[in-house]
Amino acid sequence: MENLIFGFLIPLIGTTLGAFLIFFIKGQLSERKIKLIQGFAAGVMMAASIWSLILPALELSGDNPYTCYIPTTIGFVLGMNFLMLFDWFYSKRKTIDMMNLAVVIHNIPEGLSVGVAFAAVMVQSPLALTSAYALSFGIGIQNIPEGSIISLNLLAKKGKWRSFLAGFLSGIVEPIASILAFLLIYYVQPVMPYFLSFAAGAMIYVVVNELIPNCKSKIGNVGVCLGFCIMMILDVMLG
Repeated sequence: MENLIFGFLIPLIGTTLGAFLIFFIKGQLSERKIKLIQGFAAGVMMAASIWSLILPALELSGDNPYTCYIPTTIGFVLGMNFLMLFDWFYSKRKTIDMMNLAVVIHNIPEGLSVGVAFAAVMVQSPLALTSAYALSFGIGIQNIPEGSIISLNLLAKKGKWRSFLAGFLSGIVEPIASILAFLLIYYVQPVMPYFLSFAAGAMIYVVVNELIPNCKSKIGNVGVCLGFCIMMILDVMLG
């Protein structure tokens, strides 16, 4: 039981560590730094959408090249339209709310995948425990930049403690999703491609509609490049 609890909490620990970085920031952020952070967030979210969500969704959809793309396509379109409708209903809200929502949506299938991995330990050899921990640690490390992105973007308006709390709370959905997937593995596993690609669609919508227009500048381009490369490397090394 202790193994399960710790494994479910590892991704949340990563998000918390990322959010904690907010306390090392001195003073207010300049417009130039904000554009850099927004560009970095866009790069991270694009890379995470591809390597953490779309590619695993395709792998889980089978080997048939004529049908494997169907669940991923459906989930992606639903994810983009969901956030598009949300944006329409709450058009007066700020960009940061949309980005936070996209990160939370992205965290749900990650939590589900951890739950499925640990549920597999119950029916497979003990070696499966090592794989489950590897997945959980990998997601936890990937969550560090995501937690810091939410906190940094809220710093100007919320202050350090409230920004940290928002970053921390964005990761709460992961252990909850892990527990649900563990308990309902036979129902969750078949729809995982839809969950993963749904999250990818939501994140790409925020990148295209909110982050890229707001960070459009030379320093913003640098942020996009840095965020994309760092997240890509983390996803490939730890995936």
